[in-house]
Amino acid sequence: MAHPIILVAGARPNFMKVGPIHSELVRRGLESMLVHTGQHYDHNMSQVFFDDLGISNPDFYMGVGSDSHSRQTAKIMVQFEELCMKHKPRLVVVVGDVNSTLACAITSAKLHIPVAHVEAGLRSNDMTMPEEVNRVLTDRVSDFLFTTSRGASENLVREGIDSGKIHFVGNVMIDSLTYAVNNMANSTIVSELSLGGIDYGIITLHRPSNVDDYETLSGMLDAIKQISLEKRLVFPAHPRTINSLNSFGFMETIDANDNISITQPLGYLDFVKLVSHSIFVMTDSGGLQEETTFLGVPCITLRENTERPITVTQGTNIIAGTSKQSILNSFSNLDFHSEWSKPELWDGRSASRIVKIIENIDY
Repeated sequence: MAHPIILVAGARPNFMKVGPIHSELVRRGLESMLVHTGQHYDHNMSQVFFDDLGISNPDFYMGVGSDSHSRQTAKIMVQFEELCMKHKPRLVVVVGDVNSTLACAITSAKLHIPVAHVEAGLRSNDMTMPEEVNRVLTDRVSDFLFTTSRGASENLVREGIDSGKIHFVGNVMIDSLTYAVNNMANSTIVSELSLGGIDYGIITLHRPSNVDDYETLSGMLDAIKQISLEKRLVFPAHPRTINSLNSFGFMETIDANDNISITQPLGYLDFVKLVSHSIFVMTDSGGLQEETTFLGVPCITLRENTERPITVTQGTNIIAGTSKQSILNSFSNLDFHSEWSKPELWDGRSASRIVKIIENIDY
């Protein structure tokens, strides 16, 4: 394959973004290579997304697995440099804000290979978040910056990035969400969990600042247990969260609560079906804030900030913080019938806009 466009994915949040772009590259006949770093490698965190979204198997799989931030980033950089030296790509496309994003962007920049960053310009302004570090640094070395909102574009301009590099294309993850909504009819997850006809909420937690800290996680679980007295809750648990629940001795209490159903991570179609039928979501995920905004499902974000403020100003999202009382206050103030609107260009056609720009690049 001569000078392909390399598209990089590494972790669960990436797969919903690379899928539509990869499909559009193939549809337009552009030579491309899909690289999976293996940052997420568990079947429920990786392969099931390829299956659910109809993404072809990656052309190259690194299998880096879990490790510290520095070691994981370094391992990806070493392998990706070798791959680039061999295939001499004309463009590297990275998405999101995980370690794979930053590792491949830096490697490409040092090899003088143009970099395109999909989901550029998002800012929480909290540099204690590993994702924020990844976002800021990736944007600094990227040649083409594709943004999900006008606010993200404005962030980049304020940081001194040439406006000619910035392209507002909408949210490519909504392309995958639209696909999932149209293809989730065969999912039986709601009946499998005996949720038919029941008002239920969903919980997801995975951020180290939440699940690796005993006091923080304990307070969150106290709030969750109190909310479960009023509403049935479903808790698809990230492997990291499962480990913390077990090591801190919290799992037994959750298992004993008949109103909380804890599950393994779900496939994308099952998860979208579950969210779309829920009456509220509690999460520390960035992507789920966007999905609930699109679906019109009230969302309580268990963080002190968000890099997706449009989900608050235009969507259904409330930033609750992480203390027990702030979470309970947010729940008590939740408006299950709030007004909301889909943000501009969140229309399921972002991949087409991205690839059209890529196709017309003068390499």
